[in-house]
Amino acid sequence: MHRAPSLLTDPFATSQRSPRYEGVDALRGLAMVWMTIFHFCFDLSHLGFWPQNFRADPFWTSQRTVIVSLFLFCAGLGQAIALHQGQGWLRFGRRWLQIAGCALLVSAGSFVMFPQSFIHFGVLHGMAVMLLVARCTAGWGRWLWLAGLVALALPSVAHLLLSGPSVEAAPWFNGRAFNWLGLVSRKPFTEDYVPVFPWLGVLWWGLASGQWAMARGRQHWLPWKLPGGLRPLATLGQWSLSYYMLHQPVMIGVLMVVAWMSRGVQG
Repeated sequence: MHRAPSLLTDPFATSQRSPRYEGVDALRGLAMVWMTIFHFCFDLSHLGFWPQNFRADPFWTSQRTVIVSLFLFCAGLGQAIALHQGQGWLRFGRRWLQIAGCALLVSAGSFVMFPQSFIHFGVLHGMAVMLLVARCTAGWGRWLWLAGLVALALPSVAHLLLSGPSVEAAPWFNGRAFNWLGLVSRKPFTEDYVPVFPWLGVLWWGLASGQWAMARGRQHWLPWKLPGGLRPLATLGQWSLSYYMLHQPVMIGVLMVVAWMSRGVQG
Protein backbone atom coordinates (compact mmCIF):
# COMPACT_ATOMS: atom_id res chain seq x y z
CA MET A 1 0.00 0.00 0.00
CA HIS A 2 1.30 3.44 -0.88
CA ARG A 3 2.22 5.49 2.16
CA ALA A 4 1.59 9.22 2.08
CA PRO A 5 4.55 11.45 2.88
CA SER A 6 4.78 12.59 6.48
CA LEU A 7 5.75 16.05 7.63
CA LEU A 8 8.06 14.42 10.13
CA THR A 9 10.19 12.40 7.73
CA ASP A 10 13.66 13.51 6.80
CA PRO A 11 13.60 16.38 4.30
CA PHE A 12 17.12 15.60 3.13
CA ALA A 13 16.35 12.01 2.20
CA THR A 14 15.08 10.58 -1.03
CA SER A 15 11.48 10.08 -2.04
CA GLN A 16 9.53 7.53 -0.03
CA ARG A 17 8.40 6.00 -3.31
CA SER A 18 12.02 5.07 -4.05
CA PRO A 19 14.31 2.56 -2.33
CA ARG A 20 16.06 3.77 0.82
CA TYR A 21 19.81 4.24 0.81
CA GLU A 22 20.66 2.84 4.21
CA GLY A 23 24.33 3.76 4.03
CA VAL A 24 23.50 7.46 3.61
CA ASP A 25 20.82 7.27 6.30
CA ALA A 26 23.27 5.62 8.70
CA LEU A 27 25.93 8.26 8.05
CA ARG A 28 23.36 10.93 8.82
CA GLY A 29 22.32 8.96 11.91
CA LEU A 30 25.94 8.84 13.06
CA ALA A 31 26.07 12.62 12.80
CA MET A 32 22.88 12.82 14.90
CA VAL A 33 24.34 10.64 17.66
CA TRP A 34 27.59 12.62 17.71
CA MET A 35 25.61 15.88 17.73
CA THR A 36 23.53 14.64 20.68
CA ILE A 37 26.64 13.90 22.73
CA PHE A 38 28.08 17.28 21.80
CA HIS A 39 24.89 19.13 22.73
CA PHE A 40 24.55 17.20 25.98
CA CYS A 41 28.03 18.32 26.99
CA PHE A 42 27.15 21.89 25.96
CA ASP A 43 23.99 21.78 28.07
CA LEU A 44 25.97 20.51 31.06
CA SER A 45 28.32 23.47 30.65
CA HIS A 46 25.50 25.98 30.13
CA LEU A 47 23.74 24.86 33.33
CA GLY A 48 26.96 24.92 35.35
CA PHE A 49 27.46 21.19 35.82
CA TRP A 50 30.69 20.99 33.79
CA PRO A 51 32.19 24.34 32.69
CA GLN A 52 33.78 24.15 29.23
CA ASN A 53 34.78 26.70 26.59
CA PHE A 54 32.78 25.61 23.54
CA ARG A 55 33.63 28.78 21.61
CA ALA A 56 37.42 28.51 21.71
CA ASP A 57 38.60 25.09 22.89
CA PRO A 58 39.84 23.17 19.80
CA PHE A 59 38.58 19.92 21.31
CA TRP A 60 35.01 21.19 20.95
CA THR A 61 35.30 23.44 17.91
CA SER A 62 36.88 20.68 15.81
CA GLN A 63 34.08 18.26 16.73
CA ARG A 64 31.48 20.81 15.68
CA THR A 65 33.23 21.19 12.32
CA VAL A 66 33.14 17.45 11.68
CA ILE A 67 29.50 17.11 12.74
CA VAL A 68 28.31 19.95 10.50
CA SER A 69 30.42 18.60 7.63
CA LEU A 70 28.74 15.19 7.95
CA PHE A 71 25.30 16.79 7.88
CA LEU A 72 26.01 18.88 4.81
CA PHE A 73 27.83 16.13 2.91
CA CYS A 74 24.83 13.84 3.49
CA ALA A 75 22.50 16.61 2.35
CA GLY A 76 24.50 16.84 -0.89
CA LEU A 77 24.37 13.07 -1.33
CA GLY A 78 20.64 13.15 -0.70
CA GLN A 79 20.13 15.74 -3.42
CA ALA A 80 22.12 13.66 -5.91
CA ILE A 81 20.02 10.60 -5.10
CA ALA A 82 16.75 12.55 -5.24
CA LEU A 83 17.59 14.01 -8.65
CA HIS A 84 18.67 10.59 -9.93
CA GLN A 85 15.30 9.22 -8.84
CA GLY A 86 13.44 12.04 -10.56
CA GLN A 87 12.36 14.19 -7.63
CA GLY A 88 10.53 17.24 -9.01
CA TRP A 89 10.48 20.83 -7.83
CA LEU A 90 7.10 20.40 -6.11
CA ARG A 91 8.36 17.67 -3.80
CA PHE A 92 11.62 19.50 -3.26
CA GLY A 93 9.69 22.66 -2.37
CA ARG A 94 7.61 20.82 0.21
CA ARG A 95 10.75 19.48 1.86
CA TRP A 96 12.41 22.88 1.67
CA LEU A 97 9.49 24.56 3.43
CA GLN A 98 9.85 22.10 6.30
CA ILE A 99 13.50 23.07 6.75
CA ALA A 100 12.83 26.81 6.47
CA GLY A 101 9.95 26.59 8.94
CA CYS A 102 12.07 24.67 11.44
CA ALA A 103 14.86 27.23 11.03
CA LEU A 104 12.43 29.97 12.08
CA LEU A 105 11.40 27.91 15.11
CA VAL A 106 15.05 27.47 16.07
CA SER A 107 15.57 31.25 15.90
CA ALA A 108 12.50 31.86 18.05
CA GLY A 109 13.42 29.21 20.62
CA SER A 110 17.04 30.31 20.87
CA PHE A 111 15.92 33.94 21.32
CA VAL A 112 13.98 32.88 24.40
CA MET A 113 16.98 31.07 25.89
CA PHE A 114 19.85 33.21 24.55
CA PRO A 115 18.48 36.68 23.70
CA GLN A 116 21.97 38.16 23.31
CA SER A 117 23.30 35.35 21.11
CA PHE A 118 20.25 33.78 19.51
CA ILE A 119 20.63 31.73 16.33
CA HIS A 120 19.94 33.90 13.30
CA PHE A 121 21.76 31.76 10.72
CA GLY A 122 22.48 28.28 12.01
CA VAL A 123 22.65 24.90 10.34
CA LEU A 124 19.00 24.78 9.24
CA HIS A 125 19.11 28.34 7.92
CA GLY A 126 22.28 27.48 6.03
CA MET A 127 20.79 24.27 4.66
CA ALA A 128 17.70 26.09 3.40
CA VAL A 129 19.85 28.45 1.34
CA MET A 130 22.44 25.88 0.28
CA LEU A 131 19.91 23.28 -0.86
CA LEU A 132 18.34 25.86 -3.17
CA VAL A 133 21.77 26.67 -4.59
CA ALA A 134 22.59 22.96 -4.96
CA ARG A 135 19.34 22.28 -6.76
CA CYS A 136 19.95 25.10 -9.22
CA THR A 137 23.60 24.12 -9.84
CA ALA A 138 23.18 20.33 -10.01
CA GLY A 139 23.76 20.51 -13.76
CA TRP A 140 27.33 21.75 -13.32
CA GLY A 141 28.58 18.16 -13.24
CA ARG A 142 32.31 17.83 -12.62
CA TRP A 143 32.59 21.61 -12.14
CA LEU A 144 30.97 21.10 -8.75
CA TRP A 145 34.32 19.83 -7.45
CA LEU A 146 36.03 23.10 -8.39
CA ALA A 147 33.09 25.16 -7.16
CA GLY A 148 33.31 23.37 -3.82
CA LEU A 149 37.02 24.13 -3.53
CA VAL A 150 36.41 27.81 -4.30
CA ALA A 151 33.60 27.95 -1.72
CA LEU A 152 35.85 26.42 0.94
CA ALA A 153 38.68 28.85 0.21
CA LEU A 154 36.59 31.99 -0.24
CA PRO A 155 36.27 33.01 3.46
CA SER A 156 40.04 32.79 3.97
CA VAL A 157 40.67 34.86 0.85
CA ALA A 158 38.06 37.41 1.95
CA HIS A 159 39.64 37.60 5.40
CA LEU A 160 43.03 38.40 3.87
CA LEU A 161 41.54 41.04 1.60
CA LEU A 162 39.42 42.65 4.31
CA SER A 163 42.38 42.93 6.65
CA GLY A 164 44.31 44.89 4.04
CA PRO A 165 43.43 47.89 1.87
CA SER A 166 39.74 46.94 1.78
CA VAL A 167 39.34 46.87 5.56
CA GLU A 168 36.61 49.52 5.33
CA ALA A 169 34.33 46.90 3.78
CA ALA A 170 34.63 44.60 6.81
CA PRO A 171 31.83 46.22 8.84
CA TRP A 172 29.55 45.79 5.83
CA PHE A 173 30.19 42.03 5.70
CA ASN A 174 30.24 41.66 9.50
CA GLY A 175 26.75 43.09 9.94
CA ARG A 176 23.81 40.73 10.41
CA ALA A 177 22.39 41.66 7.01
CA PHE A 178 25.35 40.02 5.22
CA ASN A 179 27.29 37.89 7.73
CA TRP A 180 25.24 34.88 6.57
CA LEU A 181 27.52 34.84 3.52
CA GLY A 182 30.50 33.97 5.74
CA LEU A 183 32.83 36.64 4.33
CA VAL A 184 33.45 38.11 7.78
CA SER A 185 36.56 39.40 9.48
CA ARG A 186 35.16 38.34 12.87
CA LYS A 187 32.61 35.68 13.73
CA PRO A 188 29.27 36.92 15.05
CA PHE A 189 28.32 36.23 18.66
CA THR A 190 25.69 33.53 18.23
CA GLU A 191 24.98 30.03 19.50
CA ASP A 192 25.19 28.48 16.04
CA TYR A 193 26.67 29.92 12.85
CA VAL A 194 26.73 28.02 9.56
CA PRO A 195 27.18 30.60 6.78
CA VAL A 196 26.95 29.85 3.08
CA PHE A 197 30.72 30.04 2.68
CA PRO A 198 32.66 27.84 3.29
CA TRP A 199 29.93 25.29 4.07
CA LEU A 200 28.38 25.31 0.61
CA GLY A 201 31.62 23.70 -0.55
CA VAL A 202 30.97 20.63 1.63
CA LEU A 203 27.42 20.26 0.31
CA TRP A 204 28.61 20.72 -3.28
CA TRP A 205 31.19 17.97 -2.76
CA GLY A 206 28.48 15.70 -1.36
CA LEU A 207 26.37 16.42 -4.45
CA ALA A 208 29.33 15.83 -6.74
CA SER A 209 30.19 12.55 -4.97
CA GLY A 210 26.64 11.28 -5.38
CA GLN A 211 26.51 12.27 -9.04
CA TRP A 212 29.89 10.64 -9.67
CA ALA A 213 28.67 7.38 -8.08
CA MET A 214 25.48 7.40 -10.14
CA ALA A 215 27.19 8.29 -13.42
CA ARG A 216 29.96 5.70 -13.03
CA GLY A 217 27.64 2.87 -12.10
CA ARG A 218 29.17 2.77 -8.63
CA GLN A 219 25.93 3.54 -6.81
CA HIS A 220 26.03 0.06 -5.29
CA TRP A 221 27.90 1.48 -2.29
CA LEU A 222 25.08 3.95 -1.60
CA PRO A 223 22.26 1.43 -1.01
CA TRP A 224 24.62 -0.95 0.79
CA LYS A 225 22.63 -3.17 3.16
CA LEU A 226 23.69 -2.56 6.72
CA PRO A 227 24.37 -5.18 9.38
CA GLY A 228 21.50 -5.48 11.84
CA GLY A 229 23.41 -3.69 14.58
CA LEU A 230 23.76 -0.53 12.49
CA ARG A 231 20.18 -0.28 11.25
CA PRO A 232 19.04 1.86 14.22
CA LEU A 233 21.44 4.52 12.90
CA ALA A 234 19.71 4.36 9.51
CA THR A 235 16.30 4.69 11.16
CA LEU A 236 17.51 7.72 13.10
CA GLY A 237 18.90 9.20 9.89
CA GLN A 238 15.49 8.88 8.22
CA TRP A 239 13.92 11.03 10.95
CA SER A 240 16.77 13.48 11.38
CA LEU A 241 14.79 16.72 11.17
CA SER A 242 12.23 15.62 13.77
CA TYR A 243 15.00 14.38 16.05
CA TYR A 244 17.01 17.56 15.55
CA MET A 245 14.07 19.71 16.59
CA LEU A 246 13.17 17.64 19.67
CA HIS A 247 16.43 16.48 21.21
CA GLN A 248 17.63 19.77 22.67
CA PRO A 249 14.34 20.83 24.33
CA VAL A 250 14.09 17.37 25.90
CA MET A 251 17.69 17.31 27.15
CA ILE A 252 17.60 20.88 28.47
CA GLY A 253 14.27 20.23 30.16
CA VAL A 254 15.56 17.11 31.89
CA LEU A 255 18.79 18.81 33.01
CA MET A 256 16.89 21.84 34.30
CA VAL A 257 14.75 19.53 36.43
CA VAL A 258 17.90 17.81 37.72
CA ALA A 259 19.44 21.22 38.53
CA TRP A 260 16.28 22.32 40.35
CA MET A 261 16.16 19.09 42.35
CA SER A 262 19.86 19.40 43.22
CA ARG A 263 19.33 22.91 44.53
CA GLY A 264 16.36 21.66 46.55
CA VAL A 265 18.40 18.88 48.13
CA GLN A 266 21.28 21.24 48.91
CA GLY A 267 18.87 23.80 50.35
